[in-house]
Amino acid sequence: MSPQSRHPAGPPVAVFGAAGHTGRFVVAELRRRGIAPIAIARDAAALAAHFPGDEIPCRRASLDDAASLDRALAGAGAVVNCAGPFLDTAGAVAAAALRARAHYLDVTAEQASAQATLDSCDAAARDAGVVVLPAMGFYGGFADLLVTAALGDWDAADAIEIMIGLDSWHPTRGTRLTGARNTAPRLVVAGGQLAPLPLPPAETQWAFGEPLGTQAMVELPFSEIVLIARHVKTVELHTYLNSLALEDIRDPSTPPPQPADATGRSPQRFAVDAVVTRGAERRRIVARGRDIYAFTAPLVCEVAGRLLDGRFGSVGAQAPGAILDARAVLEALAPDHLSFEIKTA
Repeated sequence: MSPQSRHPAGPPVAVFGAAGHTGRFVVAELRRRGIAPIAIARDAAALAAHFPGDEIPCRRASLDDAASLDRALAGAGAVVNCAGPFLDTAGAVAAAALRARAHYLDVTAEQASAQATLDSCDAAARDAGVVVLPAMGFYGGFADLLVTAALGDWDAADAIEIMIGLDSWHPTRGTRLTGARNTAPRLVVAGGQLAPLPLPPAETQWAFGEPLGTQAMVELPFSEIVLIARHVKTVELHTYLNSLALEDIRDPSTPPPQPADATGRSPQRFAVDAVVTRGAERRRIVARGRDIYAFTAPLVCEVAGRLLDGRFGSVGAQAPGAILDARAVLEALAPDHLSFEIKTA
């Protein structure tokens, strides 16, 4: 991968859940960008195992000990929460970030967690002069940025469909734990309102092109629904995941991801297509990349860097597409981590 431009010296970024699978990618990506990380976890032994030596400050903090969180976040300009289930962690970590007057980001795919963070943190974030961005990962913020970029100069849409295709899904332990915890009814936008996902979920086929080809798809919304609905007017908003990936994650014998190169990335390939329709016009954005967990790291770090630099529209609890230049964020990730193109018809 070609080097990113180095980030000017500034405040560090604290990573809660730094010893986890995605957290380790985030710490490594911050360092690669010249942003000083602070590695935080609930388990001091895990921190020592993954971050030996004294190059990276390591701090232990507990969710039920607000003072330990305050000590761990001291001096940070932003906090990236990578520790799921976020229904259990986001409230405490976001509150600590607000006390520290630091920007807060997490990578939840859980709709209920993202919605609760947006609803409960907005006023306090505005008072503190910071941004709270839940769901700034592959599931959630990525689709929000893709849809926002595809909309372009449109201020509304009749329908938005998001198609997510994976050639496999080897879930981490954190994904397994989150799936077991995340039992809230899933939401879509139907008739212009957030509404429960109809059961049984809709099925369709989608032609992704190479390398995935045509895939059987099942409607399965993630946290992007909550984010997009917060700032985009649309009558219908639906997300589909390919059946192959769904079968993988539903199989308890599917092993966790395995590294395939020196960066630790797995060989997993992904494609995300977002189609926005207004009247007879249709715009489609097509994005492709590798390893949904590893990809989350440059995505959330790119956004964290923009928050530290002041390259955003307004403070408060926000969706990324509402306050960031969506296309510029995506372009910053290409070609090292992402390829994308926008098509009109």
